[in-house]
Order: sequence, then structure tokens, then C-alpha cells
Amino acid sequence: MNDICFVSDFFANQVNGGGELNNEILINLLSEKGYNVTKFNSHTVNLNFLKQNKDKKLIIANFVNMPPDCREHIQSNCDYVIYEHDHKYLINRNPAEYENYLAPADQIINKEFYSNSKFVFCQSKFHADIVNKNLQIDNIVNLSGNLWSIDALDMMRELSKREKKDKCSIMDSNIQHKNTSGAINYCVNKGYQFELILPCAPKEFLSRISKNDKFVFFPLTPETLSRIVVEARMMGMKVVTNRRLGAVSEEWFSMKGEPLIDYMLDKRLQILNKVELFVNNE
Repeated sequence: MNDICFVSDFFANQVNGGGELNNEILINLLSEKGYNVTKFNSHTVNLNFLKQNKDKKLIIANFVNMPPDCREHIQSNCDYVIYEHDHKYLINRNPAEYENYLAPADQIINKEFYSNSKFVFCQSKFHADIVNKNLQIDNIVNLSGNLWSIDALDMMRELSKREKKDKCSIMDSNIQHKNTSGAINYCVNKGYQFELILPCAPKEFLSRISKNDKFVFFPLTPETLSRIVVEARMMGMKVVTNRRLGAVSEEWFSMKGEPLIDYMLDKRLQILNKVELFVNNE
């Protein structure tokens, strides 16, 4: 079995984000298959580390904190893939600032880092199309989904069966581009009752969200997939949203409840198989 170095700015025990949760499950799946996976925060990577691990496979998720000289060394000397969670090829990481999500050349960075990667794994067709529009590279792979643990999927299966109130759930986020005010205004204008759900531990958050039959979310910037929207669908909720999220570009988004949970259960193996193609030089 090949040894793997998994590099990211943060991991799930440090930041409670969707990307970090996804990465942790991928690491666990690879470990269960017998691969020796070691986690490294990107800011700890240096040239000496890269030389010592030159024969290992690199899976690179978020890398904003990685020193620039290390990125240059990796793109010329290492066997690596990028597991992309947003748009780190743009100076501001936000394609919404440009018409049709197409940035001018002077706003694009790290192009060689992406083009020299064995694969650039993207979260959805929407995500992959934006990356390709800006970088015009031929190594993009659409994973068409995220990873959830068996426990999380089982929990959402139970939550999908609960009786729900005729009410809208809104994520009460202080992150501007999550646009909580836009969701509130929508409900007020429609005369819908709504409940603001404050961020909390993932299981508790999902339990609170799923008490109601609708989830309202109007992001201001493109979401590569939108994990919370997929979770709302798995819990049997109607989702009211816009076209700025990757999930709506996938054929499976028409499903909800248990059929979608079963699909995402199968997706675990599909994503693992795609990553293994790189690890095993296939």
C-alpha cells in the first residue's frame, strides 16, 4: 500500500467546517482500506518535509497557508492531487465578483499548481465548470458530491422520518455571503413563518434544522456543493434557494429523504475509488 500525506490548512478537530468534515471521512475511508495516511497542516510543510516524503502520494486540500516555495517544489517534483473545496486559483477565492464567473488573467494565481496536479477533484458539475472556465485544464474530475459518515447518514435517515412543522428553517450565520438577511426577507415577503437556527455542534444543528419542512438559503457567492443544502434534502425538507450552489447542477438533487441517503451511501465508495486511481497510479 502506498503511503499518503494529506495536507490541509485545518482538520476537523481544529475547524468545524464542511470541507474539514469531508476530508476526515476520506482519510478514514483510505485508512480502512489499509493505506497509511498522515495528516499535515499546510503551514507546517517545508522543503525538508517534501524531500523526506518525496516517495509518498500527496493529497492537498486547502493550501492557503502553505509557503509559496513549497507549492513551487510540489508542482515540479511531487506526485499529488488537489481536492478542491473552493476557488484558490483566484486572488480573492470568489468567482462571483466577475461576470459569468470568469476572472481576468491578472486575477488568476496558482495555475501551474493546478495544471501539474494529477487530478483536480471538484465537488459538482457547477464547481468543475467554473474551475475549467478560468484555468482551462484537462485534469478536472467531478466527484458529484460529498462524504458523510455512516453514523451521520443513519441519523439523517431517522430525522427524515420525523413529523415536521409548516415552517422555514434559516441558518443564522454571521458570514455575509451566507445571506441570512436575504432568507429572512424572502420569508417575510411570502408570509412564511420561519426559525433562525444558530450554529452549534453538527448533530444538534441538523436536529434543529429538520424540525421544519423547508430550508431557505440564498448564498451570495457560488457554493461548490453546499453540504447543508444536501443534508436538508436528505432529511426530507423542501429547499428554497438560488442557482449559486453546486448541488442543484447534479441529477441526484431531485431526490430527497431515504433515496438520497442511499445514494450518498453509495457515493462514499465512488469517491474513494476515484481517489484510489491516483494513489495506485491507475
